Amino acid sequence: MVSNIDLSSLSKIVSEVTETNIVEVAKYGWGRQGLIPLWFGEGDVPTPEFISNSSHESMIRGETFYTDQNGIIELREALVNYSQRALNLSLCDQRLTVTNSGMMAIALVMQMLLNPDDEVIVIGPVWPNIYSTVTLNNGRTKHASIRLLDDGWRLELDDVFAEVNDATKAIFINSPGNPTGWIMPEEDQQSLVEFCRLRNIWIISDEVYHSLVFDRTVATSILTFAKPDDKVIAINSFSKSWLMTGWRMGWLVHPIGLSETLAKLIQISTSGVPPFIQQAGISAVTNGDNVIADLRRRCQIGRDIVFDRLEKWPRIKSIRPNGAFYAFFAVDGVENSLEFCKQLIDRCNVGLAPGSAFGPGGEGFLRLCYASTPEKLNSAMDALEKEIGGR
Repeated sequence: MVSNIDLSSLSKIVSEVTETNIVEVAKYGWGRQGLIPLWFGEGDVPTPEFISNSSHESMIRGETFYTDQNGIIELREALVNYSQRALNLSLCDQRLTVTNSGMMAIALVMQMLLNPDDEVIVIGPVWPNIYSTVTLNNGRTKHASIRLLDDGWRLELDDVFAEVNDATKAIFINSPGNPTGWIMPEEDQQSLVEFCRLRNIWIISDEVYHSLVFDRTVATSILTFAKPDDKVIAINSFSKSWLMTGWRMGWLVHPIGLSETLAKLIQISTSGVPPFIQQAGISAVTNGDNVIADLRRRCQIGRDIVFDRLEKWPRIKSIRPNGAFYAFFAVDGVENSLEFCKQLIDRCNVGLAPGSAFGPGGEGFLRLCYASTPEKLNSAMDALEKEIGGR
């Protein structure tokens, strides 16, 4: 359907935010018969029944009214317990705010922190929505990229520190990382916290993949090295660990003094997370350790299926990751990953995400989500081998 509406009067900032290349590829491939879509960051297993039942039972009890903007106390206390058990963090409920998704958590933090032309140093390659939310809040992004070496992805902290100037408001990190699976070393986490403490810079740490690791029990949170009043905010989500991508719920860990400010922002945006969804969150973090363990097992199987093939293909440069659920690999000769992904749809009927979506360090790479069934992954790799498996 064609629209004749004049869009020139829309907000200039909104107009400057472009569609991500991931969505462009997905739109190109949607609806194709037999296409194997591995472009988005989710698996193909629905939310466990015991989590869904908690929400249903809450609705039946009539828990369908407005609620505390920071989240119901029962969920915040459950998150305190989970943080102690899983991450060895000693928190209090006043440091926790429940949000309508991890993405909303990021947006709220940017709204809260940024003045016009404040700069956020983003360590990439990283999820493209990070760049967009900085732009929408009148900020500017600067880049410091991790690099793929023979033994893994590496970050030079001096590259990050070199980008700092008087306009720097925050440094954004994502560990374990989307799309690379990179896990920030503990010594680098500690050094970054100490650097930012001295320079009055905020750290925004996206930790939504903290439980999806294969060489340890859990990825260390940067909060481990932060004092309670340090300018450090950790972002988390129910989506990945507990198979709840469609529920749209996340949480923030922040200094105590930010609760009222965040509640104010939530009040004028969503008014808070529905209480019956929060009840599902309580069930997930209290009784869902087996869900995480099963997802981790399935993702490790998927990772090995994909990398057992990639590592044999001479055009591919990659490293088997220890975190998240993505293969992020370079293909020799590919200079435009967006167009190449469209070609793969046409020739292989497999949907991947273009590396260009993930910032300046991503061009030439492709992302494949391996949180899927072995049958689907084997079929996808069979199809891709015909196009990129040779010389």
